[in-house]
Amino acid sequence: MTLAERIDALLPQTQCTRCGYPACMDYANAIAGDEAAINQCPPGGAAGIAALAGLLGREPRPLNPANGIEKPREIALIDEEVCIGCTKCIQACPVDAIVGASKLMHTVIADECTGCELCIAPCPVDCIAMVPATMPADAGKYRARYVAHTQREQRRADERAAELAARKSRVDAGDTVTAALARARAKKAGA
Repeated sequence: MTLAERIDALLPQTQCTRCGYPACMDYANAIAGDEAAINQCPPGGAAGIAALAGLLGREPRPLNPANGIEKPREIALIDEEVCIGCTKCIQACPVDAIVGASKLMHTVIADECTGCELCIAPCPVDCIAMVPATMPADAGKYRARYVAHTQREQRRADERAAELAARKSRVDAGDTVTAALARARAKKAGA
Protein backbone atom coordinates (compact mmCIF):
# COMPACT_ATOMS: atom_id res chain seq x y z
CA MET A 1 0.00 0.00 0.00
CA THR A 2 1.40 3.40 -0.98
CA LEU A 3 1.76 6.25 1.48
CA ALA A 4 -1.10 8.11 -0.24
CA GLU A 5 -3.34 5.04 0.12
CA ARG A 6 -2.49 4.78 3.82
CA ILE A 7 -3.29 8.47 4.26
CA ASP A 8 -6.54 8.07 2.30
CA ALA A 9 -7.51 5.18 4.59
CA LEU A 10 -7.44 7.62 7.53
CA LEU A 11 -9.65 10.22 5.85
CA PRO A 12 -13.44 10.20 6.41
CA GLN A 13 -14.26 9.85 2.68
CA THR A 14 -16.89 12.57 2.69
CA GLN A 15 -15.52 13.86 -0.65
CA CYS A 16 -16.60 17.32 0.57
CA THR A 17 -13.78 19.33 -1.10
CA ARG A 18 -13.36 21.51 2.03
CA CYS A 19 -9.69 20.53 2.15
CA GLY A 20 -9.22 22.34 -1.15
CA TYR A 21 -8.98 19.17 -3.24
CA PRO A 22 -11.70 17.54 -5.37
CA ALA A 23 -11.68 14.26 -3.42
CA CYS A 24 -10.15 12.58 -0.39
CA MET A 25 -7.61 10.65 -2.48
CA ASP A 26 -6.46 13.88 -4.15
CA TYR A 27 -5.90 15.37 -0.69
CA ALA A 28 -4.06 12.20 0.37
CA ASN A 29 -1.78 12.47 -2.67
CA ALA A 30 -1.09 16.12 -1.84
CA ILE A 31 -0.20 15.25 1.77
CA ALA A 32 2.03 12.39 0.61
CA GLY A 33 3.78 14.76 -1.79
CA ASP A 34 4.28 17.42 0.91
CA GLU A 35 1.98 19.76 -1.04
CA ALA A 36 -0.72 20.01 1.65
CA ALA A 37 -0.84 20.22 5.42
CA ILE A 38 -2.46 17.49 7.52
CA ASN A 39 -4.93 19.91 9.13
CA GLN A 40 -7.25 20.71 6.22
CA CYS A 41 -10.06 18.14 6.75
CA PRO A 42 -12.95 19.47 8.87
CA PRO A 43 -14.93 16.19 8.81
CA GLY A 44 -11.86 14.34 10.09
CA GLY A 45 -11.38 16.96 12.79
CA ALA A 46 -8.84 16.70 15.59
CA ALA A 47 -8.97 12.88 15.63
CA GLY A 48 -8.19 12.73 11.91
CA ILE A 49 -5.36 15.20 12.26
CA ALA A 50 -3.92 13.17 15.15
CA ALA A 51 -4.14 9.95 13.10
CA LEU A 52 -2.40 11.59 10.13
CA ALA A 53 0.28 13.06 12.43
CA GLY A 54 0.88 9.62 13.92
CA LEU A 55 1.18 7.97 10.51
CA LEU A 56 3.53 10.63 9.18
CA GLY A 57 5.55 11.28 12.34
CA ARG A 58 4.49 14.93 12.43
CA GLU A 59 3.20 17.18 15.16
CA PRO A 60 -0.58 17.51 15.20
CA ARG A 61 -1.80 21.02 14.44
CA PRO A 62 -5.20 22.60 15.00
CA LEU A 63 -7.69 22.41 12.15
CA ASN A 64 -7.06 25.21 9.69
CA PRO A 65 -10.10 27.52 10.06
CA ALA A 66 -9.82 28.46 6.37
CA ASN A 67 -11.07 24.94 5.61
CA GLY A 68 -14.02 25.05 8.01
CA ILE A 69 -14.83 24.01 11.53
CA GLU A 70 -15.13 20.64 13.19
CA LYS A 71 -18.71 19.74 14.06
CA PRO A 72 -20.77 16.63 14.76
CA ARG A 73 -21.57 14.51 11.73
CA GLU A 74 -24.60 15.61 9.76
CA ILE A 75 -26.51 14.37 6.73
CA ALA A 76 -28.65 16.15 4.16
CA LEU A 77 -32.42 16.21 4.41
CA ILE A 78 -34.63 17.40 1.55
CA ASP A 79 -37.92 19.15 2.32
CA GLU A 80 -39.93 17.14 -0.16
CA GLU A 81 -42.83 19.63 -0.03
CA VAL A 82 -40.56 22.38 -1.36
CA CYS A 83 -38.43 20.31 -3.78
CA ILE A 84 -39.15 21.16 -7.43
CA GLY A 85 -37.32 18.15 -8.90
CA CYS A 86 -34.63 20.14 -10.69
CA THR A 87 -32.00 17.33 -10.19
CA LYS A 88 -29.20 19.80 -9.35
CA CYS A 89 -28.63 18.10 -5.98
CA ILE A 90 -28.44 14.68 -7.65
CA GLN A 91 -25.78 15.97 -10.03
CA ALA A 92 -23.77 17.45 -7.14
CA CYS A 93 -23.80 14.36 -4.91
CA PRO A 94 -20.42 12.57 -5.12
CA VAL A 95 -21.78 9.29 -3.74
CA ASP A 96 -25.22 9.02 -5.38
CA ALA A 97 -27.04 9.36 -2.06
CA ILE A 98 -29.91 11.37 -3.55
CA VAL A 99 -32.64 9.75 -5.62
CA GLY A 100 -35.44 11.25 -7.64
CA ALA A 101 -36.31 12.20 -11.17
CA SER A 102 -36.73 15.40 -13.11
CA LYS A 103 -39.79 17.35 -11.97
CA LEU A 104 -40.44 14.83 -9.19
CA MET A 105 -39.47 15.10 -5.56
CA HIS A 106 -36.05 13.96 -4.42
CA THR A 107 -34.98 12.27 -1.24
CA VAL A 108 -31.69 11.48 0.49
CA ILE A 109 -30.74 7.90 1.30
CA ALA A 110 -29.63 8.63 4.86
CA ASP A 111 -27.34 5.57 5.16
CA GLU A 112 -25.41 6.65 2.07
CA CYS A 113 -25.09 10.41 2.74
CA THR A 114 -21.55 11.48 3.70
CA GLY A 115 -22.64 14.92 4.89
CA CYS A 116 -20.47 16.66 2.29
CA GLU A 117 -22.96 19.54 1.90
CA LEU A 118 -22.25 19.77 -1.85
CA CYS A 119 -25.98 19.47 -2.60
CA ILE A 120 -26.91 22.65 -0.70
CA ALA A 121 -25.44 25.38 -2.92
CA PRO A 122 -26.93 24.25 -6.23
CA CYS A 123 -30.48 23.95 -4.83
CA PRO A 124 -32.49 26.85 -6.31
CA VAL A 125 -35.31 26.61 -3.76
CA ASP A 126 -33.21 26.12 -0.62
CA CYS A 127 -35.00 22.91 0.35
CA ILE A 128 -31.95 21.05 1.72
CA ALA A 129 -30.90 21.23 5.36
CA MET A 130 -28.20 19.43 7.28
CA VAL A 131 -29.46 17.44 10.26
CA PRO A 132 -27.63 15.39 12.90
CA ALA A 133 -26.69 11.94 11.65
CA THR A 134 -28.22 9.06 13.58
CA MET A 135 -25.87 6.38 12.29
CA PRO A 136 -22.07 6.21 12.40
CA ALA A 137 -19.99 7.13 9.38
CA ASP A 138 -18.74 4.31 7.17
CA ALA A 139 -15.66 5.56 5.29
CA GLY A 140 -15.17 2.27 3.45
CA LYS A 141 -18.71 2.32 2.08
CA TYR A 142 -18.41 6.02 1.17
CA ARG A 143 -15.14 5.37 -0.69
CA ALA A 144 -16.73 2.49 -2.64
CA ARG A 145 -19.76 4.62 -3.55
CA TYR A 146 -17.52 7.50 -4.66
CA VAL A 147 -15.42 5.18 -6.83
CA ALA A 148 -18.57 3.68 -8.40
CA HIS A 149 -19.94 7.19 -9.00
CA THR A 150 -16.75 8.45 -10.66
CA GLN A 151 -16.44 5.30 -12.80
CA ARG A 152 -20.05 5.69 -13.98
CA GLU A 153 -19.49 9.39 -14.76
CA GLN A 154 -16.34 8.50 -16.72
CA ARG A 155 -18.25 5.86 -18.71
CA ARG A 156 -20.92 8.45 -19.51
CA ALA A 157 -18.29 10.97 -20.59
CA ASP A 158 -16.59 8.34 -22.77
CA GLU A 159 -19.94 7.39 -24.35
CA ARG A 160 -20.74 11.06 -25.05
CA ALA A 161 -17.29 11.56 -26.61
CA ALA A 162 -17.71 8.45 -28.77
CA GLU A 163 -21.16 9.61 -29.90
CA LEU A 164 -19.81 13.07 -30.76
CA ALA A 165 -16.93 11.49 -32.70
CA ALA A 166 -19.40 9.26 -34.57
CA ARG A 167 -21.57 12.28 -35.42
CA LYS A 168 -18.53 14.21 -36.63
CA SER A 169 -17.46 11.23 -38.72
CA ARG A 170 -20.94 11.05 -40.29
CA VAL A 171 -20.83 14.79 -41.00
CA ASP A 172 -17.33 14.51 -42.47
CA ALA A 173 -18.47 11.56 -44.62
CA GLY A 174 -21.49 13.59 -45.72
CA ASP A 175 -19.22 16.50 -46.64
CA THR A 176 -17.06 14.14 -48.70
CA VAL A 177 -20.09 12.78 -50.54
CA THR A 178 -21.45 16.31 -51.10
CA ALA A 179 -18.09 17.43 -52.48
CA ALA A 180 -17.87 14.38 -54.79
CA LEU A 181 -21.38 15.03 -56.09
CA ALA A 182 -20.50 18.68 -56.73
CA ARG A 183 -17.37 17.65 -58.67
CA ALA A 184 -19.37 15.14 -60.73
CA ARG A 185 -22.05 17.74 -61.52
CA ALA A 186 -19.40 20.29 -62.48
CA LYS A 187 -17.65 17.76 -64.71
CA LYS A 188 -20.93 16.72 -66.33
CA ALA A 189 -21.93 20.36 -66.89
CA GLY A 190 -18.53 21.14 -68.47
CA ALA A 191 -18.55 18.10 -70.77
